[in-house]
Amino acid sequence: MKLGMVGLPNVGKSTLFNAITNAGAQSANYPFGTIEPNVGMVSVPDERLEKLAEIYNPDKFTPAVIEFVDIAGLVKGASKGEGLGNKFLSNIREVDAIVHVVRCFESDDIIHVEGSVDPARDIETINLELIFSDIEIATRRLDKASKALKGDKSFATEVDFLKRLIAHLEKGLPARSIEILDESEIDILNTTSLLSAKPVIYACNMSENDFSGGIDDNTHFATVKEIALREKAEILPICAALEAEISGLDDEEKVLFLEELGLERSGLDRMIQKCYSLLGLISYLTAGKPEVRAWTITKGTKAPQAAGKIHTDFERGFIRAEVVAYDDFMACGGNMVAAKEKGLVRSEGKEYVMKDGDIVLFRFNV
Repeated sequence: MKLGMVGLPNVGKSTLFNAITNAGAQSANYPFGTIEPNVGMVSVPDERLEKLAEIYNPDKFTPAVIEFVDIAGLVKGASKGEGLGNKFLSNIREVDAIVHVVRCFESDDIIHVEGSVDPARDIETINLELIFSDIEIATRRLDKASKALKGDKSFATEVDFLKRLIAHLEKGLPARSIEILDESEIDILNTTSLLSAKPVIYACNMSENDFSGGIDDNTHFATVKEIALREKAEILPICAALEAEISGLDDEEKVLFLEELGLERSGLDRMIQKCYSLLGLISYLTAGKPEVRAWTITKGTKAPQAAGKIHTDFERGFIRAEVVAYDDFMACGGNMVAAKEKGLVRSEGKEYVMKDGDIVLFRFNV
């Protein structure tokens, strides 16, 4: 999974990126402190995997990984190449989802590129640049489909949907918020590669006081919440300054620090959970002495395709999957023999739909 972090200059984007990846990206109080995208790989926290590692003491421990990309700040006119616009748009095209960092704190020390804090304006600035780019792409596809329609009436659905889509975009609304009428429209939208169709999490960067004192009292947060609801986007209250403090602590100190704030999980953990939910992802697990590992798949993936994540031969020569639910396995004291004796280890065929937390051994023959 590849997540692109975007935001106007000086909203705390690079500070947050540094905190959650410890990648040491440049953080500067001036526009375009980030030019080339910084990349950080982050392990997905999973208590289940850690418990399995305690049981098997494996030679190798491999959690699922998320790639965070800190994409250069942009200004109005990016879709026409202003600032770092062209680079911004090409970088964002490559990510699975967008983490849009929005400034929701007041500070005289940190200059806002627009001179004041206004989350609705900031969101609109970035959204419009993506939308302008999308209008061009959708219009080119409409022209092509309209020509094809003259000789093939099956293009009528595509032409009708693209006209409706362009009208939606021209109102300044992102593609992800358009009403979808049937499966064929989903296919057209998915194959048009629109930037504003990408799933979005609005990360509301607040001050320490706002974040620990009651996020609902922050009027900027309330504004973003309303926008996210309209756009079918997710929202994540976060404090980049606190995340920076957390990133420097060891595990024990981290737990105590979060407890003092009344939080169960760090901003990174909450962000990852939101991303998995937004993209419809789950993890299945493989466990043994050689390796304990988490594999990320899309909800609804069947056993042979899940096996193909490990190796294409596993999918090609799939025979069956021996599956036990993580909770059932742990209820048997983490003992596979006991789980088998209780009939909790199932033999599943090609039509089995994988579930989150399945512990699997794939049988295959090539």
